[in-house]
Amino acid sequence: MHPFPRVPGHRFLHSPGPSHVPDEVNHAISRQPIDMADPRLDVVIASCEQNLRTLLSTQVADVFVYAANGHGAWEAVIVNLVGPGQSVLVPGTGHFSAGWAEQCEAMGARVIGTPWIEGAPIDAAVVEQVLRDDKEHTIVAVFAVHTDTASSVTSDIAALRKAIDAAGHPALLVVDVVASLGTVPFEMDELGVNVVLGASQKGLMCPPGLGFAAADARAMAVCEQVQTPRFYWDWRLRKSPFAYRKFCGTPPQTLLFGLEVALRLILEEGVSQVLQRHRLVTDLVHAAVTSWSQEGDVGFFAADPAARSTAVTAIRVADGIDVEALRALARERFQVSIAGGLGPLQGRVFRIGHLGDTNAAMVMACLAGVQAAMAVQQIRFGPGGLDAAAARLARG
Repeated sequence: MHPFPRVPGHRFLHSPGPSHVPDEVNHAISRQPIDMADPRLDVVIASCEQNLRTLLSTQVADVFVYAANGHGAWEAVIVNLVGPGQSVLVPGTGHFSAGWAEQCEAMGARVIGTPWIEGAPIDAAVVEQVLRDDKEHTIVAVFAVHTDTASSVTSDIAALRKAIDAAGHPALLVVDVVASLGTVPFEMDELGVNVVLGASQKGLMCPPGLGFAAADARAMAVCEQVQTPRFYWDWRLRKSPFAYRKFCGTPPQTLLFGLEVALRLILEEGVSQVLQRHRLVTDLVHAAVTSWSQEGDVGFFAADPAARSTAVTAIRVADGIDVEALRALARERFQVSIAGGLGPLQGRVFRIGHLGDTNAAMVMACLAGVQAAMAVQQIRFGPGGLDAAAARLARG
């Protein structure tokens, strides 16, 4: 017998990445690769670059796409902006800010952090004070995670820009939008963000495998001066009209075919409509969790409702609850795949992804599977979770 027998119907994928991939994207990535000299490949690449600019709301940034995941995009940003021994400020947001900081240190940078308060977003006032204290302007960049996928907390990037400006500090503002892009408004130029990085497997509705960075003129000027040894990640080499130079070799064609279609689907739906859809499905999840939390065994991990992500919701559980058993039950018996906790939150939360190619019916099915799994596990939760979500859906 096959170890993974076919399951009739649809298995619901509600991790915060990989997310559900539309049929149109799956069909696109099944296409035969083409000759690297075929001009149609250049058209695909140019479309991906321009549509990423459109989604990021930037008219000026250079866009670089990599055969890499988000950690690869982190590394690209580090080597192009931070020289050996230079300092970066990484405000604490949880697991992913800690990971980015660790990667910076491994690559020879000096990291200055700010404390992470569980369930809270970045404190812009603390960032401002750290920058004011840096009288010699040794900090070259602020590396901020917009939405921490592990904690489901979204931070205020406009507040960070104001903090940097209020401190009169020249540090670049670099933002990780891996979990936020396509789920919440983000306007790179208007926010004054110098560099943005992201990946394909979340709000962009693609399989894992592509990372990207977008850099403005200030960031590109820093890139020209940084002494870090680099080749594959080097923006200077990749800023080229030739496909093989843009990708430091053979482009990941099939993934690019998929990204081209995914971005087109987003823009055809309309960015504002995409964001409204994410707001609706997030409200369904939040309505259910609010009802579930009335009995005390489960509740929101993100303390501030205004900072709760429109991509993923982390749900804390009481001590003694086996999160992995809950996930396995939801996946194998009720055909709903959800995520567990990461880093310091392992065993303390489970996470429902509600981003990318998703709609209200899919989220309602996910909530039903999660609620059924909690009932089987005899986890205490308040009644009316599904009713609350349905009532919110009925309001439109």
